[in-house]
Amino acid sequence: MDYSNSKLAAEVAQDVSPMFKIYEDGRVERLIGNEIVPPSFDLKTSVDSKDAVYSPENNLSPRLYIPKNTNNPNHKLPLVVYIYGGGFCIYSAFHPTDHNYVNTLVSEANVIAVSVDHRRAPENPVPCAYEDSWAALKWVASHADGQGPED
Repeated sequence: MDYSNSKLAAEVAQDVSPMFKIYEDGRVERLIGNEIVPPSFDLKTSVDSKDAVYSPENNLSPRLYIPKNTNNPNHKLPLVVYIYGGGFCIYSAFHPTDHNYVNTLVSEANVIAVSVDHRRAPENPVPCAYEDSWAALKWVASHADGQGPED
């Protein structure tokens, strides 16, 4: 169906290919980095992941990665806070590349990791991603003694 003469065909206001296009109606079409992997147990690395919520108002979650090969439950592991790349405008903390990387990091370094999701530009201009990352870091710190809110 040809929408070229229809109101349904929005004009491209800004083309930032190959990353995204911004349309005159304000819609953003991301051209890459849209794949998402759910949290899971990774058989290859023996790392378990699960999502939590650190910013309900912005619908943002950290993904927690925990190695399953820890034999001593009283032994505390180092913590890595991972903030993914993407120029604050593409990908997410749940993209397959980042998910697989953090699984491998956790397994090989025997650490716990928190992969932080943040809002992306251009809908949410800088400094939103910095503010979200800071909020996630404070959320992590609130759980340092095991007493943080379980949300």
